[in-house]
Amino acid sequence: MTGSYPNTRLRRTRASAWSRSMYRETVMTPADLIWPLFVTEGSGIEEPIGTLPGVSRWSIDGIATKAKEAAALGIPCIALFPNTQADRRSDDGKEALNPDNLMCRAIKAVRDACGSGIGILTDVALDPYTSHGQDGLLDNTGYVVNDDTVAVLVDQSINQANAGADIIAPSDMMDGRVRAIRMALEMNDHPNVQIMAYSAKYASAFYGPFRDAVGSGGLLKGDKKSYQMDPANGDEAMSEIAFDIAEGADSIMVKPGLAYLDVIWRAKQAFSVPVFAYQVSGEYALIEAGAAAGVGDRDELLMEKLLAFKRAGCSGVLTYHAPVAARLLGG
Repeated sequence: MTGSYPNTRLRRTRASAWSRSMYRETVMTPADLIWPLFVTEGSGIEEPIGTLPGVSRWSIDGIATKAKEAAALGIPCIALFPNTQADRRSDDGKEALNPDNLMCRAIKAVRDACGSGIGILTDVALDPYTSHGQDGLLDNTGYVVNDDTVAVLVDQSINQANAGADIIAPSDMMDGRVRAIRMALEMNDHPNVQIMAYSAKYASAFYGPFRDAVGSGGLLKGDKKSYQMDPANGDEAMSEIAFDIAEGADSIMVKPGLAYLDVIWRAKQAFSVPVFAYQVSGEYALIEAGAAAGVGDRDELLMEKLLAFKRAGCSGVLTYHAPVAARLLGG
């Protein structure tokens, strides 16, 4: 039964800071954050990314330092993305299977620096390794083929698990890849390696700065609409998520985040696995650009958006603002 004024004054509990804190429905902590980091070749390297103000590519030694920083801030997991050198890219993305590739060396460096004190999530897709910028293998018409791509993704996953990855995160959107990866992990003595599936990854306009960061933007031929999802579709996202859970995903991701809060909410209501959102590069850049233009306070803008993900049902958020948010949440 709903009360009536003046017996019920809804402003009573909002009248002071202590009371607002006590009655707060949605709580966020640094443990809700995953920090995406970009790794590049070299030593002592920091390369600022022009379209991502405040974000850089780091050489492996810098990535290890950033992982220590994350652990000290209470961020439980980092996500690694390689900027593969041009001469190591090929049509078939075979560098993804090199046990000494940039990603694997970064995984090992973080593990050496942090031990088991932080989780390492690794992206599984071929776009950081292909000369054409697509997430999979192409046939002679330029179409990204499914099953042959899945076979390579399986080997890529095992390569990363062997290097020490804790969470395999296939971002390719190929059909059947979660089942194939899960079976391969079981068969290769990695039963405890998690899969966080990019289950509802949309063909979005918000990915541009990310492609600059991993060096695939200028290489991309065509688009990714034959495998990434149509932004108009919500029911299809539920089907994708259901398939990935049935195939062995431990958690699922919706990407991008803010434009798809309805999908996050529906997924949380329908399924019993943790739901994550990726606050993607374009979303990050818009906050930074808006703050620079005087739209609002940067810290307040970013925290309001992160809380929106939690309120919609997310267990956690991948965000380039993770260290800033963790410091704010830590007081």
